[in-house]
Amino acid sequence: MERVEAELLTDGGNKAVMRLSPRRFPGVLIQGDSLSILRSEVAELVEACDQGDIAGAREAVGLLLADLDELLARYAAALEAHEIPRPY
Repeated sequence: MERVEAELLTDGGNKAVMRLSPRRFPGVLIQGDSLSILRSEVAELVEACDQGDIAGAREAVGLLLADLDELLARYAAALEAHEIPRPY
């Protein structure tokens, strides 16, 4: 295990925006349980597609998109608050 310094740009809770010392741009720390939820949403989407369930697929992808939009908004707000340009 290696210990490194990191700048914490948001609260330290789930989905914390932080920058590791050698990196130019911050990243997002996603806790394991939240990562598992995202994976489950993708699995639901795949299953709905496999079954030809367009309505179910649309619902699953809508949930996934909402989660990712929320995460991206949190990331963008943290960068703006610390006057860091977006990498995209």
